[in-house]
Amino acid sequence: MAEEMSTAEKAREDHNAEARGRSQTKVGTVVSDKMDKTVVVRVTNIVMHPLYRRYMKKTKKFHAHDEGNRCGVGDEVLIVASRPLSKTKRWRVREILKRAQ
Repeated sequence: MAEEMSTAEKAREDHNAEARGRSQTKVGTVVSDKMDKTVVVRVTNIVMHPLYRRYMKKTKKFHAHDEGNRCGVGDEVLIVASRPLSKTKRWRVREILKRAQ
C-alpha cells in the first residue's frame, strides 16, 4: 500500500513537474578558469536596438560551478541554472560542447 501512489498524488506530482518547467540553459565560452571548481562563462546574445532597429551583440558573464575542473579557457560549454552555490555562482556546467584548440 505504501508503495502505490493514488491518482490524486500522481496528478499532483505531474502538475508540479509542469509548473517547474524546463531548467534554464545557456551556451557560452569559458573566459577564466583560475578559480577552484569555478569558471567564468561569457554568453553572447544578439538583440535588436529598440529605436534604430540595428542588431547588436550583448555579452554577459556568469560564474558557473565546474566540479572536477574539466573546463579550460576557450571551451564552449552548456550551463544550467541551479540553486545559489556562493555569492556569485548560480549556474552549473552541464557539458563541454567543444574544446578549445
